Amino acid sequence: MPGEIDLYGIFLPALLVYAVLALVLKELASRMLVRLGAYRFVWHRPLFDLALFVLLLGGITALAARI
Repeated sequence: MPGEIDLYGIFLPALLVYAVLALVLKELASRMLVRLGAYRFVWHRPLFDLALFVLLLGGITALAARI
C-alpha cells in the first residue's frame, strides 16, 4: 500500500483518497437502500451509515494492500 498518492504534483495521503472513495460509494449505496426501502428495517440510520462507511473503507484499504 503506497503511503502517498501523487495527484498532478500534489501528494495526498492514501487513506484520504480511500476515504473519499468510500464516502462516494456509501452515498451511492445509501441512495440505493432508500429506493429499495431497506432503511425501514434499520434502527438507527446514522449509525448504520457510519458502519457502512467503515466497512467500505476497510474493504478498499484491504484491496489496495493486495495490489
